[in-house]
Amino acid sequence: MRTPHSSRTTVALVSLAVLAAATVTACDPGTGTTSGAPPVPASLSDQKLDWAACAAPSTAQGGGDRPEDLPDGTAWQCSTLKVPLDYEDPTGRTIGLALIRVRAAQDSGHEHLGSLVFNFGGPGGSGVSALPLFAEDDYAKLHERYDLVSFDPRGVGDSAGVECLDTEAMDAWRAADTTPDDTAEENAYARGVAAYARACESNSGGVLDHVGTEEAARDLDLMRQALGDEKLNYFGISYGTQLGGVHAHLFPEKVGRTVFDAVVDPTNNVLANGLGQAKGFQGALENFTEDCVKHEECPFDGEDPARGEKDIISLVRSLDAEPLPTEFGRPLTQSLALDGIAAALYDSDMGWQMLRAGLAAAEEGDGSLLLFLSDGINERTDGEGYSNLDDAFTAVSCADYTDRFTTDDVRQHLPEYRKASAVFGEWMAWELLQCAGWPVAGHAPTVDVAADGADPILVIGNTGDPATPYEGAGRMADELGEGVGVRLTVDGEGHGTYGVDDCLTALVDTYLLDGTVPEDDTTCA
Repeated sequence: MRTPHSSRTTVALVSLAVLAAATVTACDPGTGTTSGAPPVPASLSDQKLDWAACAAPSTAQGGGDRPEDLPDGTAWQCSTLKVPLDYEDPTGRTIGLALIRVRAAQDSGHEHLGSLVFNFGGPGGSGVSALPLFAEDDYAKLHERYDLVSFDPRGVGDSAGVECLDTEAMDAWRAADTTPDDTAEENAYARGVAAYARACESNSGGVLDHVGTEEAARDLDLMRQALGDEKLNYFGISYGTQLGGVHAHLFPEKVGRTVFDAVVDPTNNVLANGLGQAKGFQGALENFTEDCVKHEECPFDGEDPARGEKDIISLVRSLDAEPLPTEFGRPLTQSLALDGIAAALYDSDMGWQMLRAGLAAAEEGDGSLLLFLSDGINERTDGEGYSNLDDAFTAVSCADYTDRFTTDDVRQHLPEYRKASAVFGEWMAWELLQCAGWPVAGHAPTVDVAADGADPILVIGNTGDPATPYEGAGRMADELGEGVGVRLTVDGEGHGTYGVDDCLTALVDTYLLDGTVPEDDTTCA
């Protein structure tokens, strides 16, 4: 499962010789000179991007078809941005970041505002494959005045993407028992975590120490310079809010019009984040069951939402011993079912509808739809296998956070996780082992997003968000600093609000297009 700190259902420093420093451009302070890092050479800070027609997304990016032109005829363009692998050694090895853009509508009659850069979360999500999926419907108004831009962050997709397991091995790992019932199962799961870490080191050891969020934030500033923008206009969703917050911390004077939606809590360590998410998904599940009993196709017996939750618990427990067959030739295990249920809770419209149908089918002995939902959140497609989303998610998370847990630690925290969620608690508690045995150390227990002096940043929290609980938005706004974080609340369900809630969407559009900052603590009911 990849919840942000586990989208729409997501990065080290020595001095340079004087000669290297002398190669830096004088016209833009840019990356490294105001954020404690050595300056990058002019060959990187002054690079010109070579844009060309996009190919179809690679398997690592999620696969699919070549992006089609927008209805106004604007074509998608792709390019590669060169960045230092190691910002401690900015004149050393470089890697390429995959970029995509669509130029602002040429006949809109409006002033061009430059680029608007999107990160859709994860960490591990490919922006190159995601942006074309949303641009036509969700961002058409923004396209009138902005070049819409996204990218694969370092370690993701085609940007030196982390590789760990092949499709067969990943299928086995995703299906493995992640809620062990005894010491033998606990040891088996711990061995699986260790084997996964060894595979990542074997296949991608050269980049694992350089895929953290701080490095990715420095990449954003190089991207801003290459795009020709004085400030970075940015739209971050889910983990993208953490990336944007770290960028604002490192480069407050380079923050342009910026929006954070479905906000990660920067004050949480791994343990607190996991507990918050367990509570968040539990709350979303309870809201789902309350809604489900109002529908004729709801599979629960009677009209009691509490009975619905008991039915789900019973189903999940039964899968531990007897996985369900599916039309995909792979059984629905307990872990895959929990993945699928959680995936559906991201979206209270289509997601809840599919969950009703998936639970009904499972009650009849068919796990196909729940497995389909699990495959969706894990970006597995028949015929192509997995994107590198899960591998990148683990690599970025373990590069960011210093916490390393043991099986004894998990046992100690199991009671509070079970209390947080009867359905998801144990599953999320054992995810604490994610970085056990990881070959590189993490950066810090939490992330620093203090950005005094930055332009206002809209920080949007949704009261029913399961993956990034609402309280995190307020803490992000506080940590950004007085006069920087502007809190907006949506009283709704789901992970992300822009393009879903009309009130919120209008506030964001007015800010991004006209520069009008909404009143702090505005609520869209």
